[in-house]
Amino acid sequence: MRQGLADRAAQSTALPIEIGFLSSHGHAPEVLWQAAVFAQAAGVGADEFLIREGMVSEDEFYRALAVELGLPFVVAPRLPSDVRYPDSVLAGLAPLATARLKFVAAPRGHALVDLLKTRSRRRLLAITTPTRLREAVFRAQSPLIARRAAHDLADKAPHLATDISYGQIAVLFVALTLIVFGLGFAPELSTGIMGILLGPLFLSMIILRIATASLHNPIELNHHTHRIEDADLPVYTIIAALYREKRVVARFLEALSRLDYPASKLDIKLMLEADDRETLEALRSIDVPGNIDILIAPPGEPRTKPRALNVALPLARGRYTVIYDAEDVPDPGQLRLAVSRFAEAPPRVACLQARLTIDNTDDTWLTRLFTVEYAALFDVFNPGLAEIGSPIALGGTSNHFRTAVLRKVHGWDAWNVTEDADLGIRLARLGYEVKDLPSSTLEEAPGTLRLWMRQRTRWMKGYVQTAASHTRRPWVLLRQLGLWRFSGALALTWGAVFSALVYPLFTALYVGSWLVGPEHFPDMRWTAAFNAYALTLFLSGAASVLIPACVALHRRKLWRLLPWILLLPLYYGLVSVAAWRGLWELAIAPFRWNKTSHGLARTSRAGLFQKHQARVEVTKSLNTAPP
Repeated sequence: MRQGLADRAAQSTALPIEIGFLSSHGHAPEVLWQAAVFAQAAGVGADEFLIREGMVSEDEFYRALAVELGLPFVVAPRLPSDVRYPDSVLAGLAPLATARLKFVAAPRGHALVDLLKTRSRRRLLAITTPTRLREAVFRAQSPLIARRAAHDLADKAPHLATDISYGQIAVLFVALTLIVFGLGFAPELSTGIMGILLGPLFLSMIILRIATASLHNPIELNHHTHRIEDADLPVYTIIAALYREKRVVARFLEALSRLDYPASKLDIKLMLEADDRETLEALRSIDVPGNIDILIAPPGEPRTKPRALNVALPLARGRYTVIYDAEDVPDPGQLRLAVSRFAEAPPRVACLQARLTIDNTDDTWLTRLFTVEYAALFDVFNPGLAEIGSPIALGGTSNHFRTAVLRKVHGWDAWNVTEDADLGIRLARLGYEVKDLPSSTLEEAPGTLRLWMRQRTRWMKGYVQTAASHTRRPWVLLRQLGLWRFSGALALTWGAVFSALVYPLFTALYVGSWLVGPEHFPDMRWTAAFNAYALTLFLSGAASVLIPACVALHRRKLWRLLPWILLLPLYYGLVSVAAWRGLWELAIAPFRWNKTSHGLARTSRAGLFQKHQARVEVTKSLNTAPP
C-alpha cells in the first residue's frame, strides 16, 4: 500500500508542471504520466495533448486550474468593446469590463507554465476556457469581425478585389446581344469577327488541354515518401465552412478522425452561420473531439463560403491550412504528404491542390458525367498546368496553403462566388505558384439536374466575376504574369466563360456548314477557308474534351465509364445553359450563394457512405432496444 502511494507520488513529481496539478484534482498520476510521454513523442505540450486527444475536457481542465490557483472561474466573460481581435484569442488573455477583476485568461503552453510557476494573485485575474474566451471576443467584436471577413481584401488590396459594376454587366449583355443578332442577320461578317476575336482564345484552351494530357501525372506516387516523425510535424489547421449539413457532419468528423496525423497537432475549425440551428444541433449530439473548435460567424453580408472562411483564418494556429467541404473524405495520408511536399518546395509554392474525385458515381447519368469531368480536370488538366507553371483556377476544397502566405494575400474574396478560382489567379499575380498534390479527396456530386444546375450556375457566375475583376487592367495583369502565363489566365477565365456561352451556337454553325453544303451560304466568301477553319476548330475542340477524359479514366481505372464520354457534348450543352443562367443571376443577384445540398448520395465507389450508414443504423437500434 505504502509502496503504491510512493510510486504515485514519484510519478506526480515527474509530471510536467502544466498538467501535474491535475493529480490533486481527481486525475490519476499514472494516466497523466502516460499522457506526458505521448505528448513528448508528438512534440506538443502536455496540456494540449490532454485536451486535444480528449483525455480531459476543456471545461474540466480549466476549472481545476482555477481551483489550483485560487482564482475565480468565469463562465461568460464580459469584455470591453475595444478588445483586440484576434490577438486576445491567440494569446489567451483579454481585459474584463468589470471593476473587480482586470483580466481573464485561458492560458496554454508556455503561458500556462509561467502562470503555474508564479501563482501570482495580484493580477486580479480570472480563468476561463479558450472556447469561452473566443466566444466572448466574438460577442464584443462582432461588427469588426464581420467587416474584416467581408472587406479586408477590398480595403487592403482593392486592385485585386471583385469589383464588377452594372455598367460592365450591361456592356457584356449588349455585346452578347449584338453577337446573336449579327449571326441572324449578317452571319458572314459576325462569324468572321467572332472567329478573329475568340478563335485564339479557344485555341489557347485547346492547346492547354491537349498538352496537359500528354504529361505523366499518376494518381498516386510510385515511391514512398520519407515518413516524418510525429514530433517533427507542424500544427495543421483544417477549416470547413458548414451550412445546413446535418446529414453529413457526423460522417465528415469520422473522415477527419481517420487522418494519419497526430490529433494533438490538428487545429480543426468548423465555421457555422448564426441561423444554422440544424447543424449546430447535429454537432451537439456528437461527442466532438477536443481538437475541434466550433465557430459561429457574426451576422453580415455577403452570406458566402469565403466570408465564413475569412472569419476562421485569423485564428488558424497551423503552419499550413487546408480547406475541406462537409461531404469530403480525404485520403488518410493527405496531410503528411502535403507537409513533405511543402518541405521540398521553394517558398514561392503557396498552395498544393489535391485531387478531387466523385464517390457517388453510380447514382445517376449526371453523376457519371460529373465523375468524368472531375477526373479530366483534377487528374489531368490541373496537374498538367501545375507542371508547366501556368496559373490554376483552384478547386473549392482540398487546397493546402502556407498559412502565412494565405494571410499575406488577404485570404478569400468574400464577394466572389467562386473564391477558389479567384484565389488561384490572385496567387499567380502576386508571384506565387500552385502545385499538384497526388492525393485524393472523395466528393459527392449533385445527383439531380436541379441541384446540378444551381451549383453550376453559381460556378459560371463566379467565373465571370473572376474574369472581369482580374482583367479590368489587362496591361497590369500582363506585366505581372508575363505573356504566356497571361494567355493561360485568359484561357482559364474568359476562355471558360465564352466557350460555355457560345458552345451550342458555334457547334451548330460548324456542323451545319458541313452538312448543308456551301450552296446554303450564298453570301459567304472564302467558303473553303471558312470550312477548313471551322473543321479544325471543331475537331481540335472535340479532341481537347475527349483526350483528357480518356486519359483520366485510364488513370482512375474507371474504364467502365468510357461509353459515357459520348454524352459529353450533351453535358457541355447543359454547362452552356448554366452559363447563361449565371449571367442573368449576375445581373439580378450578383452575390447570391446557391447552396449545394449534401448527404443525398445513394451509391459509393469506396463504400464509405454505406459503411457509415450501417454504423448509424446499428447505433440507433442499440439505443432504442429495450433493456
